[in-house]
Amino acid sequence: MSIQAASPEIAQWSLWDYDRVARGEMAGWAAEIHGEVAGFLVGRRIGSDLEVLNLAVRPDERRRGVGGALLQAAISWGKVHHAENVLLEVRASNLAALRFYERHKFEVVGRRLRYYTAPVEDALLLTASLRATQ
Repeated sequence: MSIQAASPEIAQWSLWDYDRVARGEMAGWAAEIHGEVAGFLVGRRIGSDLEVLNLAVRPDERRRGVGGALLQAAISWGKVHHAENVLLEVRASNLAALRFYERHKFEVVGRRLRYYTAPVEDALLLTASLRATQ
């Protein structure tokens, strides 16, 4: 929850939402550095897609490969579970996230108007073929 609190650009979930990961309703990965959680990713498989639902890295560990490692772990899991694509939404103003996903071969394929609240903002829909991701 502290990583989420330090990451206002991500989806702000409740403890109950994260408990769903622990109950196996969604898949989750955590990156640990020196015994402390440095980041997390929550996803799920829907049909032939892996959907990334939430991804955050502790501010002091950003731009050090933690997010990329979490994304690659999720992609590997998706491939094992026969997912063909990975998809996600990101705030239109989150340029750091857009650059991150672009480096991982994601493309913007759509927009959801006024999707986010606090503040109200459009979501960009991104997707990548699991065959094209590294």
